[in-house]
Amino acid sequence: MQLYPLSPDFTAASQITPADLPEIVRQGFRGIICMRPDGEEYGQPTAESLKDATLAAGLQFAFLPVVPGQVTQHEVTEMRRALEEMDGPILGYCRSGNRVGQLWTLARQG
Repeated sequence: MQLYPLSPDFTAASQITPADLPEIVRQGFRGIICMRPDGEEYGQPTAESLKDATLAAGLQFAFLPVVPGQVTQHEVTEMRRALEEMDGPILGYCRSGNRVGQLWTLARQG
């Protein structure tokens, strides 16, 4: 898991696993947004498995799957909603963190 802080309340990350959650909690994150569609890569944890582990760790979770290169206004609106509804700081992840950064930027532009 690589972290890319984008603001005091939002950090982009590469793929996380349930084993990363103690460190995520230790760093003070209160919510996680998964932007990676299930089955994108062999062996990646499913969103459901991460949701279960995230909720068990006391964090909020949102699933906003985004296909690389196919961001629509719908995803931007859903990202904006997740950012407004979740307590921060928030960690968003995808395969590399790139999609997260792009969508976060678009959502913040209004």
